[in-house]
Amino acid sequence: MEPTTSKKAAAEFLGTFVLVFGGCGTAVLAGEQVGFQGVALAFGLTVVAMAYAVGHVSGGHFNPAVTIGAAVAGRMSWKDTPVYFASQLVGGIVAGAVLLVIANGKDGFDAVKSGFAANGYDDHSPMGYSLLACLVAEVLLTAVFLWVILGVTDVRAPKGFAPLAIGLTLTLIHLISIPVTNTSVNPARSIGVGLFAGGDAIGQLWLFILAPVVGAIIAGATYKVLLDDPNVSGDLAEAAAG
Repeated sequence: MEPTTSKKAAAEFLGTFVLVFGGCGTAVLAGEQVGFQGVALAFGLTVVAMAYAVGHVSGGHFNPAVTIGAAVAGRMSWKDTPVYFASQLVGGIVAGAVLLVIANGKDGFDAVKSGFAANGYDDHSPMGYSLLACLVAEVLLTAVFLWVILGVTDVRAPKGFAPLAIGLTLTLIHLISIPVTNTSVNPARSIGVGLFAGGDAIGQLWLFILAPVVGAIIAGATYKVLLDDPNVSGDLAEAAAG
């Protein structure tokens, strides 16, 4: 039986909440202890866990860019995208708010001064990468992420391994791009903590909304034309349940 829209919304809210809280929470609360490699692994593990937990309900997007890429590739109906977007954004923002409450439990914590795991370019890039470099990185890596997601959720792909492949890909993406942008590839992740980091973090959010969307559209369109088989490919939720 097809899950109801409310169940899909709940799955996307929960998955995005755990992704943002788990990944950004590791960066904010334990970044000095685990390093950027640990943060990268945390993001990947959250996707693996939540894709197995609720992917069979909603497809396990947890990311507006994934939703857009899936719709462009014909893996989901455009009419469902507003519900997914709203659930993902609310999940990310609630996760950021909860993380802020916990982080403020330590004397002297300041979300603005700490950066609060926000994404950035130029002076706000972790290693000072330019706007152009950050734009290219985010577009390309989001496209790579979507190509993998669309490939491993194709009904022709081996069954049961999609969450692992997707989580490992997200880990790799973070290992590449944490020094460049602090890694977005997900507007809900960027907005969820960027709103609480304030100042320039909010002013630079546009890049981390635009670039993942562009990358997702590129991947969705090219996968549909070059690699997809319309006779056998299903939607992401069906593949996750498979």
